[in-house]
Amino acid sequence: MFVGRDQELAELQSALKVQRLITLTGTAGVGKSRLARQVVERERAASGDESCWADLWQLADERMLAALVADACGLSDHTPRMPLDVIAQWIGERELLIVLDSCEHVLPACRRLVETLLAECPHLTILATSREVFHLDGEHVVVVEPLPCATDAAELFLQRAEQMGAVPPPGELNQVTELCTYLDGLPLALELAAGALRHSSIAELLHRPRHALHREETDPVRIPTPRRHEVLRTALGWSHELCTPKERLLWARLSIVLGHVDAPMAAALCAGGPLTARDVEDALAGLVDKSVVTRRGERYLLLDTVREYGRLWLTQLGELDSMATAHAAHFLALARQADATWTSAEQSGWYRTIKEAHPDLCAALDYLLDHHVDDAVELATLTGFYWTCCGHAHTAQQYLARALQAGDSGQQAATRQRAVWALGLTHLLQGNHAVGTQLARQCLALARGDQDPSGLLRAAYLQAMSDLLQGNADQALDLLEGALQATHDEDGAAAPAGHAVMMCRMLRLFALTGVGRLEESQEAATALRTECVAMGEHWIRSYTDYQLCVIALREQHGEAALEHARSMLTSKQQIGDTFGIALGLDMLAASYSASGDGRSAALASGGGQRLWEAVGHPQRGAPDVQPLREFGENTARELVGAGAYDTYHSQAAHTDPAAVLAWAAGGEAPL
Repeated sequence: MFVGRDQELAELQSALKVQRLITLTGTAGVGKSRLARQVVERERAASGDESCWADLWQLADERMLAALVADACGLSDHTPRMPLDVIAQWIGERELLIVLDSCEHVLPACRRLVETLLAECPHLTILATSREVFHLDGEHVVVVEPLPCATDAAELFLQRAEQMGAVPPPGELNQVTELCTYLDGLPLALELAAGALRHSSIAELLHRPRHALHREETDPVRIPTPRRHEVLRTALGWSHELCTPKERLLWARLSIVLGHVDAPMAAALCAGGPLTARDVEDALAGLVDKSVVTRRGERYLLLDTVREYGRLWLTQLGELDSMATAHAAHFLALARQADATWTSAEQSGWYRTIKEAHPDLCAALDYLLDHHVDDAVELATLTGFYWTCCGHAHTAQQYLARALQAGDSGQQAATRQRAVWALGLTHLLQGNHAVGTQLARQCLALARGDQDPSGLLRAAYLQAMSDLLQGNADQALDLLEGALQATHDEDGAAAPAGHAVMMCRMLRLFALTGVGRLEESQEAATALRTECVAMGEHWIRSYTDYQLCVIALREQHGEAALEHARSMLTSKQQIGDTFGIALGLDMLAASYSASGDGRSAALASGGGQRLWEAVGHPQRGAPDVQPLREFGENTARELVGAGAYDTYHSQAAHTDPAAVLAWAAGGEAPL
């Protein structure tokens, strides 16, 4: 719902054409974010220009600022660079609009980020919303004022009341403007008041006293509150007073969550004491009715101002620490469940869950690092693999290093060994072979000391990956086969197909192909793929298809290669693995060349290039695959001509990756 603001929209649309930094500023609840979203939507509809939106309200502090902005830009970096460097290099000469929404609580870090990006990216425009301005040279400030009370404010109030089935009776309509004036035309206050109409008349609202959460007892010096802050707190206070005691308690407890929450999570996290799980369900519905909680599909969200108010009450209730403990415990349990079911049909769902829970997982890790180091080590380990595979390698590396450096306070050797393994994986996938290999040796020493078969397999996996990435397939194969053989019992029976066993079997395929034992690799890959399909697993399955595609290309079976490349892409899209999708598009390009379709090869390769830029790597895979890629490109150029190839490739590289992937799955060509 968007009402009014025609003058502000026109000013912003004009400013976006000539200004590089525009800051929408104004009091909390005045509608800065909504105005920014409206102007971005208009710009996109008018010109189709590229834009990225970063919700900074998810941040507990500034440490994850650059990582969050990178994620908003669709970057999935797999290099050891700092996130800010990644963003600047990826933007480069692009014409791009980035929206930084809700900067005020991380303003100094935002100021540094904005200065760096504007200096290094000449065609970048930044639109920020903040209660405070940056005070930077060239900053164009737009002060967002409240809505005019007799017109736009009244219209917004009545629209929202109608949506909620609480339209004032005719006799009260003449008081709408009076109420809007009383609330200074603040959009958030008006929406909260509209929610309050279900339980109070306009006249009753007008006679309620102004409300403030008193802090005289804790503040040695009371600073006068600006009127509009008081107005918003009044509207929040009305909503709070109209809530049932259980709704108030749920509001306070939900404020510990930074991102979205669904009904089961709300019950798991907030039930306790006077709140049963059924009470949580009823109270959540009540908070939605009162416009305290925003519903988005099956998920719920506290807007940042509403969360701040709830957090104040949570502190006054004396539950802040206990809820922080419960929050961390909930996300640790979530990560344990994800790990336990990783090789099941739930895998792709867990990838999405871990991605969406990113700000809350970071907050949980920060809390655990200060209070429960052992749990921090475990949580960093369990999330580290997901984060490393899906573009948060830098974040994973930071938390794993911090957790391990916090001290060995008696963690089980297996837990610590797995954390070292996860840290080593982040280094290897970022190209730090020496550090990754050193960590593999530490893994091996820890596993031998604990006589842990899974630990031995993980150490072998890490060392073998380092060997493969450096072209030592023979060495990797010997190591993997020795580790897998050690998992057999005295009768020669293989160990159950756990995580570590399946990952080593997968990596063995790469080694077999690397040493030229193609028939053996194909047979093992087909068997492992069949197991993965039966489990509903996608990550390992995608790499079996990758190896089958490589084998088909080496044997010049173009149609078979195409089938496996498409299957790999399907699996990689299921889990959102940008690196794997880029690699899959490269394999698709080589497969099209082998099938005699040069145009499609150029399109696939061009689409892959854009994604390679997003992960920060040049096109890559195992070293022995590079000749296949080069041969495919040369063949495609011969098929369609060098000029036509470059045209198709360039056009695909500038096309929305989603359109390229839809075409790769059998849809219409994106050009």
